[in-house]
Amino acid sequence: MTRLHCYVHVPFCRERCSYCDFFLVTRQDLLGRFFSALHSETSERLAALRESTVHSIHFGGGTPSLVPVVYLENWLEALSRHVSLSDDAEITLEANPEDLTNEKLYELAALGVNRLSIGVQSFIPEKLRALGRLHTAEEALRVTDMALDLIGNVSVDLICGVEGESPDIWAQDLDTAISSGVPHVSVYMLTLEKKTRLESFVRKGLVTLPDEGAQALMYMMACERLDAEGFEHYEVSNFSKPGFFSRYNLGCWQRESYLGFGPSAHSFLVSGDHELRSANASSLIRYMSSPREAQEYREMLSREERADEKVFLSLRLSSGLELVHLMQYHEGNDAVLENVDRLKKQGLIEFRNGVIKVSRKGFLFADKVAEELLPVRMRD
Repeated sequence: MTRLHCYVHVPFCRERCSYCDFFLVTRQDLLGRFFSALHSETSERLAALRESTVHSIHFGGGTPSLVPVVYLENWLEALSRHVSLSDDAEITLEANPEDLTNEKLYELAALGVNRLSIGVQSFIPEKLRALGRLHTAEEALRVTDMALDLIGNVSVDLICGVEGESPDIWAQDLDTAISSGVPHVSVYMLTLEKKTRLESFVRKGLVTLPDEGAQALMYMMACERLDAEGFEHYEVSNFSKPGFFSRYNLGCWQRESYLGFGPSAHSFLVSGDHELRSANASSLIRYMSSPREAQEYREMLSREERADEKVFLSLRLSSGLELVHLMQYHEGNDAVLENVDRLKKQGLIEFRNGVIKVSRKGFLFADKVAEELLPVRMRD
């Protein structure tokens, strides 16, 4: 294995958003201990991968932009002692607008961060208040503009389906993101995750969200508006101008090897016909106590699991899935062709030159489409 991607889960936030179910803590006084543990885990796990070349690094979270840049610099130096970085390696940092001062952006650019993923979520004051975000609309615009000047490769996250949101409000968000000049936009429909404060508010009747039909309409609006402005809808939630795709995310969706560091981080390693998936425990205390034994589980994927995963992930991408792949794993080819024809008539997929691609409408139901195309053993 020579091609590798890395993910670092930095599990610190100023506070937890009402809709968020990611693993995180708000104890920023533990930053030093966490990065000490991160160095230990990195040394342990990269010892056997010295022949690898890292093509992308993604600092996610949590809120990595909270972290003093020197912590990130020291970790990157430690990484480079074990593996090589490609000359054009993508180094992405997830960030919140309130953390990105001009000085911080200069430091990140000097460090080698060449892609920013900014958690704007909205440029509309009312939506930001409904989401409980800490930044203002003006701050989001100012920071996005500064980041474009200093780093250039900038993505913004937008959320649709917030309480009180109308198609007109959503159109304003889309227009503001487009006019800002960012080359990448990620669009997410607000979902109710179990055990979040938002789920509790909705259950108690304190918050009412737009229904699924309204959310679907907003998603389709995003697809049409961004397509008209030259963005390619290359994955269910992601839209990019040519040359600005997320290399790390594409690597994961295309099932290339990636290593995850930090609590709750996942890894996937490919070596010939062997594919190993693993995950670290979702406990910061456990991680800091025994970073070299952070993994909670390891699983070698079977032939069938590898085939099923390829179907699910390929159908999330605009590049699609080759029909021959399905034919290899179904007992009857007629059943495959019948399913493909049915889904095509429903307008959920397009089928040309032996490749199945999810349609714009089908992106709303990508996982369901994949289930319909999987062998019967999976759907049972």
